[in-house]
Amino acid sequence: MKARLQGYKKVVTVFAIVFLSMYLLIEHVRYRAMHELPKGLRRFDLIDPPPVCARWKEHMPRYRDSDVFHLYIAARKLWRSKIEWQLTSKETHRILADVSTAAEKGDWGAKALLAHFYREGLGPLPENQAQLPDGDKAVAIARAAVAAGQPWGFYDLGVAHEHGYGGAVYDQEIAWAYYLRAAQLGSPEAQMALAAAYGQVRRFDDEERMLQCAAAQAHGPAAYRLAIRQEVLGNHREAAKLYQEGVKFGSDDSATSLEMLFKNGYWIVQSERENLKTVGLTSDPERAQRYGVISEALRLNPDLRLPNLDKVLPLPPTDLPHWDGIDDALEPEGPAPPAY
Repeated sequence: MKARLQGYKKVVTVFAIVFLSMYLLIEHVRYRAMHELPKGLRRFDLIDPPPVCARWKEHMPRYRDSDVFHLYIAARKLWRSKIEWQLTSKETHRILADVSTAAEKGDWGAKALLAHFYREGLGPLPENQAQLPDGDKAVAIARAAVAAGQPWGFYDLGVAHEHGYGGAVYDQEIAWAYYLRAAQLGSPEAQMALAAAYGQVRRFDDEERMLQCAAAQAHGPAAYRLAIRQEVLGNHREAAKLYQEGVKFGSDDSATSLEMLFKNGYWIVQSERENLKTVGLTSDPERAQRYGVISEALRLNPDLRLPNLDKVLPLPPTDLPHWDGIDDALEPEGPAPPAY
């Protein structure tokens, strides 16, 4: 009886070991499959050369339905018209409904904004809440954009893998592979991400190259970062020009920097004042006031673009012309959707 019991224990032990081994093997295979780089992507390596500059518009649909586009744009403008907690419930639900309709009808901009609403939610207060965060739906939209080869989808999916939501497994290597591909396709946000990575390992030339790639596509945050670099290097006139470009591209930080310059006569320390004077940059209350107005407008609505800025708010030594407000600097709207 004792021998039988011992034999039974051995069988159970062997069975348990085999079962555990099979379980661990299956889990290992499953883990490997989940963390394998998707087809078409390659690992981002900080020792590799940076990707060549590319433009995201070259990888987007050439045609957008005019009616659908304007439905999306009207909803986006309403969303940007106020701080989000100031929107009424009627407004947030209208925004969501119109953006969803435009997305269903195929407008890629509406799809990207709808993904944002699923990722972040829409309506931060109980009384105006129209959409709770839903990572699964946000990632589903990003995956569809990736399948269509659209740069913003690769970037969004990289963000999902970096933070691990919506069914996108938490994996830094996969995230950066998506960022690399997005940058290769011209995503300015991805180019900014790569710039930050190069800066951390002191590859400053490559950092600047990626920032220039993004700034060349009218990306305000990239122009702002480039301006800071020139400011630190003491190239104050070049810094002011880059801040001005950043304002044109919708960067409220750039507008605030120029507001502070013309309010104080320097950026950070008073010792800059004399160097700034030598390049014609001194305190100017009227200029400071105009940049302050623009900064507030861009803080509320970073979608604004100001291509006419130099006509109403040029850098010194050009005299200030009359202006009736920020509308004089804004990009005039055409009736048709943008063509790339």
